[in-house]
Amino acid sequence: MKRIPWEQYFMEIALKVATRSTCDRAYVGCLLVNDDNRIVSTGYNGSIVGNPHCHDVGHTMRDGHCIATIHAEMNALLYCAKEGISVKGCTAYVTHFPCLNCTKSLIQAGIVKIYYHEGYRMDDYALQLLNHNGIEAVQI
Repeated sequence: MKRIPWEQYFMEIALKVATRSTCDRAYVGCLLVNDDNRIVSTGYNGSIVGNPHCHDVGHTMRDGHCIATIHAEMNALLYCAKEGISVKGCTAYVTHFPCLNCTKSLIQAGIVKIYYHEGYRMDDYALQLLNHNGIEAVQI
């Protein structure tokens, strides 16, 4: 039996992680994977721990964005920060192309490559930053 490629395997897991999202505007999942093909962290979009979830109380909207939600990429990075886990050299697998702020955070944290499933709201400046920093973003 032929095994599926790592990229497909990790993206399928990211898609499953997205099903835990609590903001129904977009179900987003993120995996951070090290260079040994080990999952370092997962994240999905949702409210701050202990706060009401969008799917329970509705959205808190500002400028077309739900500000109650922490994005999947940030949740994955913040877990690592809280637990003291390095993400330097990791690859991100995200169900949706990262927003500008998440792109900046992924770059600053040391992510070296981004795979995404859906090209959702692809910001030109985010693409410019990725290019400038030598980080490949690949749609799969």
